[in-house]
Amino acid sequence: MISNSKGSIMRPDPLPDSASRPVVTPLSPSVVYASDTPDMLDAQYDGDLQGYTYSREGHPNADVVAQAIDRMEGAPHMGVVTASGMAAVSAVLLGLTQAGDHVIGGNQLYGRSLRMMAEDLPRLGIETSMVDPGDVDAVRAEIRPSTKMILVEVVSNPTLRVADILGLSALARETGVLLVVDNTFTTPRAFRAFDHGADIVIHSVTKLLAGHSDVMLGYVAAKDEALNDRLRVFTVTTGMTPSPFDCWLAERGMLSFPLRFDRAQSTAARLADHLAGLPGVKRVLYPARHDHPDHDQAAVLLKGQYCNMVSFEIDGDRDAANAFARAAQGLNFAPTLGDVGTTISHPASSSHRALTAERRTELGMTEGFFRISVGLEDSKALCDVFTEAVQAAIG
Repeated sequence: MISNSKGSIMRPDPLPDSASRPVVTPLSPSVVYASDTPDMLDAQYDGDLQGYTYSREGHPNADVVAQAIDRMEGAPHMGVVTASGMAAVSAVLLGLTQAGDHVIGGNQLYGRSLRMMAEDLPRLGIETSMVDPGDVDAVRAEIRPSTKMILVEVVSNPTLRVADILGLSALARETGVLLVVDNTFTTPRAFRAFDHGADIVIHSVTKLLAGHSDVMLGYVAAKDEALNDRLRVFTVTTGMTPSPFDCWLAERGMLSFPLRFDRAQSTAARLADHLAGLPGVKRVLYPARHDHPDHDQAAVLLKGQYCNMVSFEIDGDRDAANAFARAAQGLNFAPTLGDVGTTISHPASSSHRALTAERRTELGMTEGFFRISVGLEDSKALCDVFTEAVQAAIG
């Protein structure tokens, strides 16, 4: 800080120029950015000059993250980084629809996405339908003149069902409906949604992209420039602003993302096969396995990249689930995914707790159902932990 002759405090000048540059992106926590003149500020808002004004409208660290994901996804316009994955979902569902519109969603979306579809959109006069995204004919049967968009996950959370993206993209083109793809589980490492007909792509950056359980961010990008601008304006207006510090951490995480993804995916495949052979395990869901109900679909779409998520069901009730969680020594029982360490979640008590027990059972989420986000541990050691935990659960 600088003091003038009367002792008052003034801001210092910016950092001096340097012939060299930092290797690490500087953290830019400033809320406001100063322009030289009103004409310069006008030029920035008009798009004639590139510059930042107020961090709710954009800041350098968010743009660095957006551009990194843009490159991975092949986005034609710079995407928007939001304060969370659900903020990105909300930007699409609330920012691009209005009362009287109709939205079709996959019937096994993330729990909060389901809740928004079932409760919040209808409250605002937006009709919704929930359909199996692997059944294009069922989706077609739900399309109405008022249908605005179809929202699906490539691989669903938590039952790992695989959407018929190719069929849905053809249907969307035929009917003029937007296809919105949440690519969080698969990530651009396994699947590039724009290359397969998606109009809008969503990510929870919190998960695999950032990868260290210390960031809360989302991302959304649209193929159409006008839609992309509408999403950006809506996120600014509603204050879905991401933290510069979270963006800075996410950039660091994404530098190791391909290595983390490949290692975790390899271990996930081994763990899925190991679980399938354990007494007391009723079923294992992993798209690479031939007994997965959508294996053929996954093989066509994902081409050998099946993600790091494994779901399985033990033969037992809530008591067995509690025993399993207690016995899984060294693993975190937590409602998250994508960390460097393996985490275990129990949809009935976390992501899908708002559904009735009957509805969860219909979707395959019993009290003995768990979802695993496989991390970077030694695969043999991880399999040993699960062996002991399953044995504890079944007595």
